[in-house]
Amino acid sequence: MASTSPGLLEILQRLAPGTPLREALARIIQHRNGALIVLGYGPEVDSLCTGGFELTDSDFSPARLAELAKMDGAIVLDSQWQKILRVNVHLLPDPAVTTQETGARYRTAERVARQTGRPVVAVSEDRRVATLFLGGEKHELQSPTALAAEVNQELLTLERFRRRLDEAEERLTREEVADLMTFRAVVQVVQRAELVRRIGQDIEKDSIGLGGEGGIISLQLADLLYGTTDLRDLVIRDYVRPVTAKRLNESLAELEALPTADLSDPDVVAAALGFDHPDSHTRPLGARLLSQVPRLPAPVRDEIVKHFKDFQKMLRASVDELDEVAGVGRTRALQLRLLFDRMLETIRAWDHSVDL
Repeated sequence: MASTSPGLLEILQRLAPGTPLREALARIIQHRNGALIVLGYGPEVDSLCTGGFELTDSDFSPARLAELAKMDGAIVLDSQWQKILRVNVHLLPDPAVTTQETGARYRTAERVARQTGRPVVAVSEDRRVATLFLGGEKHELQSPTALAAEVNQELLTLERFRRRLDEAEERLTREEVADLMTFRAVVQVVQRAELVRRIGQDIEKDSIGLGGEGGIISLQLADLLYGTTDLRDLVIRDYVRPVTAKRLNESLAELEALPTADLSDPDVVAAALGFDHPDSHTRPLGARLLSQVPRLPAPVRDEIVKHFKDFQKMLRASVDELDEVAGVGRTRALQLRLLFDRMLETIRAWDHSVDL
């Protein structure tokens, strides 16, 4: 479940169902032909081309591209995908460029995409499917019907993981207020938030392939992802030491670079974030819980965190101590004290129910 680049999303939008090039690909598949199409031209593409012939003032159209695809060689379009520049071309990418593909057409497509940075589409004659390559990324252009079924299944998976994330955050709050925190509870929230983010990226990428029919899915996706990245970042900020912009960025970069398979290992995630052993006791700064206080400006929240440097000290601070923080004021100090008292009372009630 690799991270999806903005460039790939943009190209997928231009290849969505209903677009001219997608119609051309559908015609090629319908005719049971294969194809290799380079979407863009420049010196880096020209250096790989040999043979074939150039076209002069040949406007792109789905029918024309489908007819030209009946020839064996590759087709090269201009960067705007408005002109067909070269056809029946033999492409000679550097064989040292790595590729995971097996078929000759797909191996060439991936190498050309990696070497030139241009999007390349390969159409499999046997499988009757088109695949987009861009740099080191690959995306199969499924039919809207098959894609809709897959996206709906992915949404169900996302809903399940979002529920687990919400449950983990609730446990985190209880343990923070009760001063029972270990890095394991922190890592669990970060793991689930990052996994939800990655699943959401995959759904976003796939829903683009649905064209106009992806609108409702985009709304569902936005609702399920709401606040996820902010939650992840605030939790990390609460526990990373030292708390500097550089350290936070390094921790986020390490987390996002982890393979998805490694997200299930708390020791690996803890190490990536620079945390101690998952079972070690720790305390938050309180940035996450303060972010939930209505109408509390971010600068004031940051001042409170900076002043106390420990959530337990903040939680048990008197109104006068809260009032000492720059930007808080007496009225807001009273509101915060009332909120903290409610948190403590909730934890006492929870502890009592557990004892019963």
